[in-house]
This record gives sequence, structure tokens and C-alpha cells, in this order.
Amino acid sequence: MFSLIGLPHPEQELLKSRLALRIYRLIKERGLKQAQAGKILGIKQPHVSALMRNRSGSFSLERLMEFLTALGQDVEIVVRPTRKQHGELSVVA
Repeated sequence: MFSLIGLPHPEQELLKSRLALRIYRLIKERGLKQAQAGKILGIKQPHVSALMRNRSGSFSLERLMEFLTALGQDVEIVVRPTRKQHGELSVVA
């Protein structure tokens, strides 16, 4: 999907998008206003607004994972051998 529009790191962008979607769902499930979510995440409301519109490009993968832990989620990174020539990135949520 992201490779079709010419982004330099499509796997990373897809991963960021999936993490942002999880953050969006958590905020919605809890009925948080953007200002409330901003306090929890440690960012200003306009940044929450961008995140809620899936504009996660300005946030690193690490920062998105920090947001998830701030929202009470465990984040686990698993590295294992692949049978392919190159490994891949994925999110299981």
C-alpha cells in the first residue's frame, strides 16, 4: 500500500499506521477528549488531533510505543529468524 505511493520505507509507515490506529481506538473506547488524551500522552492537543487523523508521520515508532504504554498497554517486540531472504515488520494487536 505505502510502496505504491512511493514512500521510502513502506513497511515502517504501515507499522506506524497500525500503531496509530490502536492508539486511536484506545482513545475512542475510553471516551477521552483530545486535551485529556494529550495529558496522558504528554503532547499538546493539536498533536493528538493529527494522531487521530492518522497523521502519525511526525512520530517515531518509539514514540508511538510510548503512547501505547501511557495508555496502559504492554508493547512486546519479538525478533526471530526468518525463512525468507529478508525479514519483515508486523504488528499484532
